[in-house]
Amino acid sequence: MDGNGRWAQRQGKPRPFGHRAGAETVRAIVETCADSGVEVLTLFAFSSENWARPEDEVSLLMELFLMMLRRETRRLHANHVRLRIIGDRSAFPEKLRQRIAEAERLTRDNQGLVLQIAANYGGRWDITEACRRLARRVAAGGLDAEAIDEARLADELAFPDLPDVDLFIRTGGEQRLSNFILWQAAYAELYFSDLLWPDFGPDALRAAFVDFASRERRFGRIVEQRQVVE
Repeated sequence: MDGNGRWAQRQGKPRPFGHRAGAETVRAIVETCADSGVEVLTLFAFSSENWARPEDEVSLLMELFLMMLRRETRRLHANHVRLRIIGDRSAFPEKLRQRIAEAERLTRDNQGLVLQIAANYGGRWDITEACRRLARRVAAGGLDAEAIDEARLADELAFPDLPDVDLFIRTGGEQRLSNFILWQAAYAELYFSDLLWPDFGPDALRAAFVDFASRERRFGRIVEQRQVVE
């Protein structure tokens, strides 16, 4: 979700104005995904590198995150959305950690859209933490190093119970992954939009869906093999 700050600057407003506008876009996108039959939506809200931003902006983002949890959790629950937060939450203020736990507890049995918010998350961090857990098991004698394969490593990542990413959307005109769900997006279709996040509404999302539907996904196979598999 890139471009909040630039959007605000183009409006002649301070950066926090853009973050608040971006939060409203989140609501619209979540509703569109739920109505469109999307099973899992993961939003990159705050990366592990974002702590390097100005302190007042980081504080504003933490407050905005807390406010959105307070305001939206019951709405999500009423619409059968399951909310999950992925990332290292240990650096967050205690009040925010408590609110995250409450929101996850309230919505954990919901059977609709799974909404994942990646906060203080990084793809390299995710893989590194998985490797550390496996290394501890090997050191403790509970796991043979030769038994570690892709599936075993994937089981240690942030969301092992969900499928790999199908469609990876980046707004704001940048064309890079920026350390987001690197392992899980290995075969994702990439879609880059020049729209800044506050301008990326339901119509823009549906355009991304149409583009995705036109892609030919072979997963390393040739066309003839894909047709046989299907």
